[in-house]
Amino acid sequence: MSTSDQVRTILDGTVQAYRSDPAYAQRPDVHNELDWIARRLNQPIRIALAGTLKAGKSTLVNALVGEDIAPTDATEATRIVTWFRHGPTPKVTANHRGGRRSNVPIGRNAVEGGLTFDFADLDPEDVVDLDVEWPATELIDTTIIDTPGTSSLSRDVSQRTLRLLVPDDGVPRVDAVVFLLRTLNAADIALLMQIGELVGGSAGALGVIGVASRADEIGAGRIDAMLSAKDVAARFTTEMDRTGICQAVVPVSGLLALTARTLRQSEFVALEKLAAVDAVELTKAMLSVDRFVREDSSLPVDAATRAALLERFGMFGIRISIAVLRAGVNDSVALADELLERSGLVALRDVIDQQFAQRSDLLKAHTALVSLRRFVEKNPIYASSYIIADIDPLLADTHAFEELRLLSQLRSRPTTLNEDEMASLRRIIGGSGTDAASRLGLQPDAPYDGPRAAFAAAQRWRRRAEHPLNDPFTTRACRAAVRSAEAMVAQYAAQGR
Repeated sequence: MSTSDQVRTILDGTVQAYRSDPAYAQRPDVHNELDWIARRLNQPIRIALAGTLKAGKSTLVNALVGEDIAPTDATEATRIVTWFRHGPTPKVTANHRGGRRSNVPIGRNAVEGGLTFDFADLDPEDVVDLDVEWPATELIDTTIIDTPGTSSLSRDVSQRTLRLLVPDDGVPRVDAVVFLLRTLNAADIALLMQIGELVGGSAGALGVIGVASRADEIGAGRIDAMLSAKDVAARFTTEMDRTGICQAVVPVSGLLALTARTLRQSEFVALEKLAAVDAVELTKAMLSVDRFVREDSSLPVDAATRAALLERFGMFGIRISIAVLRAGVNDSVALADELLERSGLVALRDVIDQQFAQRSDLLKAHTALVSLRRFVEKNPIYASSYIIADIDPLLADTHAFEELRLLSQLRSRPTTLNEDEMASLRRIIGGSGTDAASRLGLQPDAPYDGPRAAFAAAQRWRRRAEHPLNDPFTTRACRAAVRSAEAMVAQYAAQGR
């Protein structure tokens, strides 16, 4: 029985216990809360994007979805927690204090073309959050939550984010968090520790990954900016790894990623013209932003178009686009693919897939268990001790969570494993997929012998874990691989294969 099935069984028993208790049998609020916990198990995983003011959260939301659906300008919407869910047609709903709901008109920004919300008839102070439904494929299995900056000058604005991520009642509102970092300061670390404990438990961060955001600005827009950003992300990872508050830090240029996913043919044509300019002349014209957009420039692209390119690509994006075009790329689709890869978004989506999407049922089950435990503690009945006795062993069975933590730590921690062993270890603990065939590296067209392969893997990693020259971290990783392999052996045995 899977963890999710075990959680559902515990929930069913809890519902029956409260219906049978005279003190709660006629309490609709209690039963509604239990229904809410159960419903969340069947909903898409909830991933919140958080970080300081102007960290680039809304731009990254748009990049992940592939459309301009999150306002990025200084509108009232950026001060409110906004939930982006999949829906058949675009729709925005405001949830007011007191439970009232109202529809919000949708418009397009005349300058940037992105989505805007019309707050003419709304008081933002009276709005708890916004619910955006959008027919985007990326939102079918994932609900993304955009949050106000945690360092906002308005205390109430920052509190909106804190109430979502670290609620006073200790009941998780989200299953995972992507935290955007510009620097590594004491306030960010303190908040990450709180978030990590709530979504991961006392053993350390579980559903938390970091992003070195606006990475193209770290290197001042130079063509090697992303290399500088990778060094910064590695330093962030190393420093936070000591406290276990974050699973990984990935450098991402959200602006370049969004532009790559929404590249226009007219932009490609303009960039081609710039790429054809003499290298020395173009370098001089791009020494600064002011030089690049000068009206009297001799560049073969008018000033208005250059300013629009700068708004969409940033100086780094323009420089890297020209370099890619000069290297031989000759169509807009190939340019978009190259820019997307260089933006860091592909790497971020891989981490999100490995850490969150492939384990969404597990993360949602963990959220449900924590929520249910808090509920039972707040509303004690005769069966409370029995319910908690069922919950705690599941929360304590942390091997699946240990796999998640190891996948991120293997990015930055030294080991005594060689390259082939490292690839095999990452695969068996779920780095390439959580099904047995992916863990064991079995190809679909090859003869399938899962039980034998699982048994051999358990033996191999048991021997490797006992190597006398192992450091403690390598031994820990190898023992985790043993347990992963043994779990597959037991699974095959139960299936009678």
